[in-house]
Amino acid sequence: MMVSFFDQFMSPTLLGIPLIILAMLFPLMLLPNPTMQWMNNRLTVLQNWFLINFTKQLFLPIGMPGQKWALILTTLMLLLISINLLGLLPYTFTPTTQLSMNMGLAVPMWLSTVLLGLRNQPTTSLGHLLPEGTPAMLIPPLIIIETISLFIRPLALGVRLTANLTAGHLLMQLIATAAFVLLPLMPTIAILTTIILLLLTLLEMAVAMIQAYVFVLLLTLYLQENI
Repeated sequence: MMVSFFDQFMSPTLLGIPLIILAMLFPLMLLPNPTMQWMNNRLTVLQNWFLINFTKQLFLPIGMPGQKWALILTTLMLLLISINLLGLLPYTFTPTTQLSMNMGLAVPMWLSTVLLGLRNQPTTSLGHLLPEGTPAMLIPPLIIIETISLFIRPLALGVRLTANLTAGHLLMQLIATAAFVLLPLMPTIAILTTIILLLLTLLEMAVAMIQAYVFVLLLTLYLQENI
């Protein structure tokens, strides 16, 4: 029986009920909750250190109005990192390989930054569609091009995250299949293939964290343009 490599990207179901919501909420249950004790455990201290340094680095160039977004964007990045890393475990499902979910995260966040700019500084926000000093003949095509580039931003966010994770998972499954096939035929080549698979797994863990950071970083850049 031939199994498609793309079956791993199908949303799991139980009695016909999709389990993607459970797959999204389970990582949040693994994060430790802060306590009122003077001495916390090492995991909580590490979590607080990471959150403080990440928020400070990400929102350093953003003014005070943008600081209100720190909580939601930090939570979004933690959720993406947890989902991406847990999706590398065997017999698990990665919700961020679904374009529909990534677009569901990207479009509302991008639209919120655009509406925020149109409400607070409409002239500056609309001014991004036409650079200063543009010749009169180039005004109509430039406005069309800038409008298209504005509306393509959420699509780029969702497709980037989906494509990177999907490509990594497919490559890992291809190399793992090759290792299993080569094991009885050429054990030495199979061992070398397994070593490559382990190195690729480490690379995919880095990609999972980097893509979550890039997703949130681009949202902060969009926010910085509209505040």
